[in-house]
Amino acid sequence: MSAKRSGLTFINTLEEVSSLLNDRRRRVLTALVEEYIASATPVGSKTLVERYELGCSPATVRNELAILEETGFVVQPHVSAGRLPTDTGYRDFVDHLLEDEFNVAFEPARLSTYGEIDDLMRETSALLTRLTDSLAVVLAPSVSRTRVRRIDLLSMAPRRALFVLITESGQVLNRNVVLDEDTTPERLSRVERALNAALVNKRAADIRPLYDALLEGTIDDPLFDAVVALVVGEILEVLDEADKDRLYHVGVPALLAQPEFHDAERARPLIECVEDGIALLDAMSDAAGVAGVGVRIGHENRRVELGSVSIVVTDYGTGGSEGIVGVIGPTRMNYQRAITAVRAVADGLSEALA
Repeated sequence: MSAKRSGLTFINTLEEVSSLLNDRRRRVLTALVEEYIASATPVGSKTLVERYELGCSPATVRNELAILEETGFVVQPHVSAGRLPTDTGYRDFVDHLLEDEFNVAFEPARLSTYGEIDDLMRETSALLTRLTDSLAVVLAPSVSRTRVRRIDLLSMAPRRALFVLITESGQVLNRNVVLDEDTTPERLSRVERALNAALVNKRAADIRPLYDALLEGTIDDPLFDAVVALVVGEILEVLDEADKDRLYHVGVPALLAQPEFHDAERARPLIECVEDGIALLDAMSDAAGVAGVGVRIGHENRRVELGSVSIVVTDYGTGGSEGIVGVIGPTRMNYQRAITAVRAVADGLSEALA
């Protein structure tokens, strides 16, 4: 059952939402949401009648708006002002968008299929911000969950080597290794062959048992010597470190340019959340926990700091190379454009990583 608070009816279930909106009322709500997204100012009944083919008189539109306000889909900020959507009103609008097939015209997402993963993530974030005028967030695939494609080991000095590790999803990791004894390039070549034979197509979780066995000395193979053990330990450390720094975001100026965030005091908690990588990752992961594109609107976000924004997000990649891509914007964001752009960019990322 719905609960009454401050003169508004708060809807508890999607079934209740649907039961309160007949076809005409939903057309009025859809028109109001679209007009408010475009204008960022409260919308009056006269504007809706003049700009949208609603098939009803101005008096009927005013009556429907009054009912939408009473049931919590819209709100009137001032007695003489027009109305604007609530989170419940946006939710009904977005749910029907996700049910219907729609297209928004913009350039297809073309992403580079070469270069390091960092470049691809930054390119993706910048593209998504240009397409949506929102803050773009991209979580790169987990390095520790992807398989090793190849390891190169290069001699830099008698006691110094450089290893370069390439994953199946294109990440390139490298580190200088200080060796315990003088080691010739020929010996490093043998170590490189041993590493590739043992680690290619393995994930970090598969490599750890080998490392433990090397430390315990339980592997009876002359190729798996102290140098191999040292390099395998460094590889595991690099994989762990890479997973802690795989969140990319671009577009804070675009977000702050929205009318909703011209007040610095209102924008500060949001920016602090964005700059807190853990908080941002938690919010994006929570919104992505659905099939297809996930949309969290205003107070649907668990974090209080995100109560004035919406998140549109989806997964990309396959076979252990999954990541997250999405945008954060005001609840007044253009949802059609945001959903279409996030879908297109996710498909582009999946193709590039494949």
